[in-house]
Amino acid sequence: MDRHRLAIIIPAFNEAATIGKIVDAASVIGVVIVANDASSDETALEAGKSGAIVVSHEKNLGYDAALSLGFAEAARRGFEFAATMDADSQHNPENLKSFAAALEAGADVVSGVRPFRARAAESLFSSLTDFLCGIKDPMCGMKGYRMAVYEKLGHFDSYKSIGSETILFAAKLGMRIEQIGISIAPRTGYSRFGSSLRANAKIFRAAVLGIIKYPCFRRPKYLFYSNFSATEGNIV
Repeated sequence: MDRHRLAIIIPAFNEAATIGKIVDAASVIGVVIVANDASSDETALEAGKSGAIVVSHEKNLGYDAALSLGFAEAARRGFEFAATMDADSQHNPENLKSFAAALEAGADVVSGVRPFRARAAESLFSSLTDFLCGIKDPMCGMKGYRMAVYEKLGHFDSYKSIGSETILFAAKLGMRIEQIGISIAPRTGYSRFGSSLRANAKIFRAAVLGIIKYPCFRRPKYLFYSNFSATEGNIV
């Protein structure tokens, strides 16, 4: 795929230590848009120095709002496809080559599938969506989309879905969803989301609202691939 057809959206909050190297690696695959969620460090500066398009919130609004900001910028610039990945060095941009190939081959949404879930509520959410519609990891931060799916929904997120609303919407409509197994490298620094009771409560809320809002799940046509060597290791 021509890299200029693919926007790679990276939400970031206080990730100055890792964002430059991540942008450098991802820029080989697509055009990087860093959605800076009012970082208090030099995240925006480091991202811009590495060649990313940087869009910023004036106030910290959270993960989903940052993703929504990035998608709005991708739509404004007319990208055909978009992919998301995290800024904390756990995702290897090399995986996005397979995501881009799947999108170009006709997938509407491509979802990463992690080898484990960090929190109990994530495991519950994944079990529910796997049972209902075959989506194995709705909260994985590495996904790929046709921008037409985003445009059909009219937004990326409307209820703090932790990155899951658009894929649930696609499943409800019976769109083609492919899934690719990825590995997760150890995180650099501290998680902004945490692993506390409060974090699990947020995930549980997202799961309940998602199932209420998109109750008519259909099993999509999906392919699931085992982990592959390109995902191994930390890039920073």
